[in-house]
This record gives sequence, C-alpha cells and structure tokens, in this order.
Amino acid sequence: MFKTLRNAWGVPELRKKLLTTLFLLLVFRAGVFIPVPGVRTDVVKQMVEGGLYLGFLDIISGGAFKDFSIFALGVVPYINASIVFSLLTIAIPSLEQLSKEGEEGRKKIAEYTRYAALIFAAIQGLSISLYLRNNGALAQEGWTQILIIIITLITGTIFLMWLGEKITEYGLGNGTSLIIFSGILARIPAMIAQLTILVKGQSVNIIQVVLFIVFALALVAGVVTMDLAERRIPVQYAQRKVGMRMYGAQSTHIPINVNSAGVIAIIFAMSVMQFPLVISQLTLPPTNKFRMLFEAGWLSPKYPIYPIIYVILIVFFTWFYTTVTFKPDEVAQNLQKSGGFIPGLRPGKPTEEFLTRVINRMTIIGGIFASIVAVTPIILSQVSNLGQLQFGGTALLIVVGVALEIDKQLKANLVMRHYEGFLK
Repeated sequence: MFKTLRNAWGVPELRKKLLTTLFLLLVFRAGVFIPVPGVRTDVVKQMVEGGLYLGFLDIISGGAFKDFSIFALGVVPYINASIVFSLLTIAIPSLEQLSKEGEEGRKKIAEYTRYAALIFAAIQGLSISLYLRNNGALAQEGWTQILIIIITLITGTIFLMWLGEKITEYGLGNGTSLIIFSGILARIPAMIAQLTILVKGQSVNIIQVVLFIVFALALVAGVVTMDLAERRIPVQYAQRKVGMRMYGAQSTHIPINVNSAGVIAIIFAMSVMQFPLVISQLTLPPTNKFRMLFEAGWLSPKYPIYPIIYVILIVFFTWFYTTVTFKPDEVAQNLQKSGGFIPGLRPGKPTEEFLTRVINRMTIIGGIFASIVAVTPIILSQVSNLGQLQFGGTALLIVVGVALEIDKQLKANLVMRHYEGFLK
C-alpha cells in the first residue's frame, strides 16, 4: 500500500489527484469542529458512550456526533438512501430498466438518491432533535431550537454529499467512502489517548492492552482475507459464430465474494435492534417498563441475549441481501444464451440450483464472519472496560474495504500510465 502511494506520488497527474483529495478531506475535518448552536455537548457525549447506535453514528461521522457539529449526521442519510435504491432497483422493473440505460440512467438514479437522502436527513434530524430534548441536551427546548438543529444537520449533509461528489470527480476513489474512511482514521489518536487513561487509572492492565492489540491485528488480518476471498466458478464457452466472425472456445470464471454483503447486513441488523429503543425513548417516559426493557433490561446490550439476536439478524440480512442482488436464475439464463456452461453441469435449471447452493454456503460463511466482527465490541463491553473505547467492528470493515479499493485504483492508474504494450 505505502509502496503504491510512493509510486503514485511520482506521477504528476496522480499527485495532483492525491493533493486534491487530501485538501477536500481537510475541509471535511475542519467542519467537524463547528458546533451546532444550543446543544449541550457534555450530555451528548454521555449518550454516545451509553448507546450502540449513537456510538455507530459517531464512528461513521468521525467524532462529529459526539461534539454535535454541523456534520453530526455525516453521510449516513446518503448511505441509507443508496442502500434503499440499490434494493428498489432490483424490486421495481422501471428502476431496473433505468439502471441498464447506461450513464444517463445511472445519473438519474443518483439524482433520485440525493433527493431521498434529503428526506432521510430531515427524518433523522427531527428524531435526533426530539431525542436530545427528551434527554435534556438542549439549552432551549422550544420548536425554534429544534428547527435550527434540523436545518443545520440537513445543510451539513447536503454539503458532505457535494464534497463527496467533488472528491470522486477531481480526486481519487469514491468520495463518500473516503469521507467515512478519514473520519474513522481521525479517531485513532483519541482511542490511543483513552487507552492510556484507562491504563493510568488501572481500569485495565498492560496484559489486557497487549491482548487487545493482538486481537485487533488478527481481526484486521481476518477482514483483509475475507474481503479478498472469493469462490471462482469455472465457465467454458464453446466455439461459436457471431455475425461473420468465428470465436474460439474460451474459459473464464464467475467470482463470488465470501462477504459480498459487506457492512450492509450489519447496518440493517443494527437498525432493527435499535429501532424499538429509539421509538420508546421518543414516546415513553423514562420509568416506563417497556422502555427500561431495552435500556437496561434483558434486551439491552448488557445481557447475553442481545448479541445472540444480533448475530441471527446479521446472518439473515447477509443471506437476504446476497440473494436479492445476485440472482442465480438470471446468471444461468445469461450463460445459456451466450453459449456458456459450468463443466459437469447442464445449462439451465441444474446450473441455477448449483449457483443457489454455492451462494447459500458463501452467505453463511460471510454472515458468521461479519457477526464475529460486529459482536466483538459488545462482548468487550460486557467482559472488560475496553468496551469504553468504542472499538467498532463495522468501522474496521469499512476502513479495510476502502483501503483495498484505493490500493486497486492506484495500481490500475500506475499500470495504465506505464503500459508498454505487447511488442516490447
């Protein structure tokens, strides 16, 4: 990775893209320190430390939610809109047809996604404002203050969407992913400082810290391995004639990633787990038994039943998302139309059944691994004081995925600029 960056820095065009990306990311980091007026950040910090979902928002926003800055929502509304439209594109025939119309179709879907992100930002801004008011985090509890917060959060989200598009256009990599990536990396010094405080306060000992670092490195290695792991299904094409040209027999493969759902399954599962808690906190008084069941009862992260349900949901949503996005019947049909076949299998129904079996196995393996990564912080918080670090497995998946993608893009650009052809 570092060697690739050094080589890319030697190419003037890539150096310009890297500097542009760095400058735009610095603009994002500067906005993290601009607070929303009328919010008691000390109360918000306590809420973030005690809530799984708010902790996740803080990680994704790069610490902006804990300080409740203008970028407190980060690009979360845009992520939600993108996930919804990726599913709707498959479920709604008109959107599916639009996605197949080339660049213009994709631009239209991107426009719809931005509009949906504004709606999500308004809904999240309203719910968070009411949640802050119910927990005494607002200096003034009138609707004027709530309206100021909603407008500020929506404006921050719009600016980040624009910033992400400019990074994608003039910089290197996907702008939205890089904004999340930089925000997560910016939290590392704070984590180190917090770990130092825990050691000095004798809340944890050196052995626990060493074991934590070793486990974190092993988890990183596992995430890298799973991100790169794929099942390659061999495909052969018989000799065929297309128009006036004759094509010879060819061999290729269908790559199926082990963890194809990525962090999407974790986000879905977390949303389902936190939805009853958020609704109860918005509508019920603190002494209500139903609310206490999710805040401190057996359905809270403090009890073992919570991670068990969490794991089941992650595996289910991994299977659901992979099944929706990868359609074995369409793949088998396209193979048959193009004259391709999997060795040892007849085209058509047998190929579809084989692909379905492979997908089911891959989703179980990927779902179990994603569960291990996601549940690790919850288990740490139950068995030790290291859970106070807000060590997010989801953040780890995002960082590794974005880093691998940047490395691929840099290598592709370097190969393209140093390509000498076949004759030399």
